[in-house]
Amino acid sequence: TAIRAGRMFDGKSSSLATNQVILIEGDRISAVGANLAIPSGATVIDLSHATVLPGMIDTHIHLYDQQNGQSITARAAVAIGNAAKTLNAGFTTAVDLDSRGGYGTVDIRDAINQGIIPGPRLQVAGPALNQRGATAYPSLAPPLHEEPIEGKDINSPWLARAAVREAKLRGVDWIKIFTTQDFVGAEYHVFKPDGTLVNSPSLTLEEVQAVVTEAHRLGLKVACHTYGGEGLHSCIAAGVDATQHALALDDEALRMLLARKLPLGITIVDLVGNEAGDLKESGQKTSRLRMAEAAFRKAFKAGVPLPFASGAVGDRDLHGKQAEQFAYYVKWGATPAQALQMAFSVAASVLNYGWAARVGTIERGKFADLDRKSVV
Repeated sequence: TAIRAGRMFDGKSSSLATNQVILIEGDRISAVGANLAIPSGATVIDLSHATVLPGMIDTHIHLYDQQNGQSITARAAVAIGNAAKTLNAGFTTAVDLDSRGGYGTVDIRDAINQGIIPGPRLQVAGPALNQRGATAYPSLAPPLHEEPIEGKDINSPWLARAAVREAKLRGVDWIKIFTTQDFVGAEYHVFKPDGTLVNSPSLTLEEVQAVVTEAHRLGLKVACHTYGGEGLHSCIAAGVDATQHALALDDEALRMLLARKLPLGITIVDLVGNEAGDLKESGQKTSRLRMAEAAFRKAFKAGVPLPFASGAVGDRDLHGKQAEQFAYYVKWGATPAQALQMAFSVAASVLNYGWAARVGTIERGKFADLDRKSVV
């Protein structure tokens, strides 16, 4: 197959190439360049009036919605639909960082790989390993639930290691933990009455270190939901592979990220719908979206790698709409090219199993995961 690309953004450079030819053999790119000879008999796709991009990568999604008493079949139907929405929006690779209970994302990943259902290339974490899940999401264990819920007991380094081993046996690619909790007393809250984040640490440094050490020993990567304070510092100090959110990003945490050359996934589109509720709860003082902007600007200016991470979830109908996040990147200081690279080469570098050699850019040897946009 030969693709004529009027414009092409390869995912690495900061500019568009023009009048390119992309040759594909099987599912891989065999050559890229201007004025390449097209083999006789090749199928030609003429995109000379379009812009061709690599398939985008989202390093933080949730295919499943919250359970809310639904059966596994009903929830799986939603998740399968979300996988198709994400693929059709141009995201050809994604990381599901928390199934909201159970290992259904493992089955969906495998079904996509077998060609049974459409969806992006997936890496999955299964259920998060933290007691926080059962506390902040009390609906995670309805009577019809047939799988282990979130809230695995990891209240010691050895229990943490055992939980990682079990998740590995269930087929996950990532481990997801939470090191800050979003509640006060028995009620779910994000902000205290004075408008500051709750940020109650949920795991000790020793427990996080045990998770990371055991996961890496077994070939898994670790992602950490954390907003700030002790929980944020524990994630970075333990060497997690993908710190998430870091809304209360302080100078010491920033220094640690830079020293360890670790990426930070700051989700945005999942926070937009929370804006009104957050402002009400904080007494109009702040919101998670506003804090995300401050954290993004601070990390971006310092040079922290910022892979595209939307936080898209099933129950808010965000799948297929993740690309709205690019506008925020540009509004908050990135150039359009820098914003795009976050979903290509930067995101690819975060993936497990060396997938950066397979996806994220348009170059020889990569999967032919391509997207096209009309030229405006």
